Amino acid sequence: MLIGEVARRSGVSARMLRHYESLGLVRPSGRTGSGYREYSEEDIRRIFHIESLRSLGLSLREIGRALEEPGFAPSALVGDLIRRTRERIAAETELLTRLRRIDAADPAGWEDVLQVVALLRALGAKSADTRQRAALSSADEVPVPVEALVEAALSETEPNVAGALRWALARSGDGGPALLAEGLGSPVAAVRERAVQALTEMPGDEAVARLRDALAHPDAVVRGHAALALGARGAADAVPTLIDMIVEGRNDTDAADALSVLAADDARADRIAAGLLDRLAHGTARAPARGRLTQALAGIPGARVSRALVELSHDGDRAVALTATYLLRLRDAR
Repeated sequence: MLIGEVARRSGVSARMLRHYESLGLVRPSGRTGSGYREYSEEDIRRIFHIESLRSLGLSLREIGRALEEPGFAPSALVGDLIRRTRERIAAETELLTRLRRIDAADPAGWEDVLQVVALLRALGAKSADTRQRAALSSADEVPVPVEALVEAALSETEPNVAGALRWALARSGDGGPALLAEGLGSPVAAVRERAVQALTEMPGDEAVARLRDALAHPDAVVRGHAALALGARGAADAVPTLIDMIVEGRNDTDAADALSVLAADDARADRIAAGLLDRLAHGTARAPARGRLTQALAGIPGARVSRALVELSHDGDRAVALTATYLLRLRDAR
């Protein structure tokens, strides 16, 4: 079969077939009387083998080795191809992410594109000062896309930079709460904590809704941050979690302060008192926890708490009795 027919059947151009021949990959088995190359069926099968190996990403040199060395084991080469392919996919994915973020910034011209690229690079810089400046400058005319800010915030370990990124996120507009809520599902505890910390500083109803969802999170740290933030915003949903924090001794002082703020409303005050007293009365808390629950009653107004403090002033636990007596004196002095 002549080279033109081989090219039509194989889809490999005559020029490429000649290149294969020059490299020794495939040589026509014969020549016609006129000197034209003549390929056998075996030659054509070899051409298809070469094309199949090229489709896997092998170089022509690697293909020659695979076809010529009888003892050649493909496992090492295939493993190398997998590694190189993963690296290429990672690089292409990173490029695609960068392009999407530039597009999200809706640049008006190339100057804006360059500014966004510079900010994205600065957010990933090794210098904490550079990262902080980038976060603080992200509210300029061409802001950094919220996806980039969230990614930076979830990976930032430097407190000052993390604070600047949360500040930038709070001013980034829509999209932040949903992305931060995704961070709450991270298998890394530190990432979950950064996500909820950033979420607590986000304004708007969506952020509040995401924080309410976080009250049921399996991570106690996430629940605690969400409860404190919701308590500061006057959300009564946080009360059970805040009481749990006092019992468990996790940020119990902050939790008690949040309960006292919520207790400014009479209806909430009665509910909070009932929750604290229930944990005291049913013995679900050990001695240290009973002392913290008693202390938390200090910020809860109402006759119900006053009556409970009178009873607690005679409690068998001396620390609880002394705390209740002291709180009664403070209430009487008001």
